[in-house]
Amino acid sequence: MTVLVELERVLYIEDEPDIRLVAEIALRQVGRLDVVTCASGEEGLSLLNDFMPQLIILDVMMPGMDGPQILGKLRQLSAFKDTPVVFITAKVQPDEVEQFKKLGAADVISKPFNPMTLADDVRAIWARCYG
Repeated sequence: MTVLVELERVLYIEDEPDIRLVAEIALRQVGRLDVVTCASGEEGLSLLNDFMPQLIILDVMMPGMDGPQILGKLRQLSAFKDTPVVFITAKVQPDEVEQFKKLGAADVISKPFNPMTLADDVRAIWARCYG
């Protein structure tokens, strides 16, 4: 029998402050998750070892390091090579989603997301990864 580890810690990397705030409220207050948000890939990568997220949500399009580049860096770190990564983006055409999954994303959440269901959506992805 497989025992599903409960999702508790989520890192969300998003350059837009308004979206970051809504997602943080959605995940923390609605979803009761321990969430750390940050504005850039560099900031997110610097927090990894202190926070040890179980799942990472990445905006696809960001200045500097974009979501796919951050995913590439995560996969080079032994502690995070298997951590589920979810892209969050407005680019959700089937071929785009397929491309993100080929890069190694567990799934893709579309923007704009529903703040009332975001935590449930993330937990459903977590359950598919570990169910």
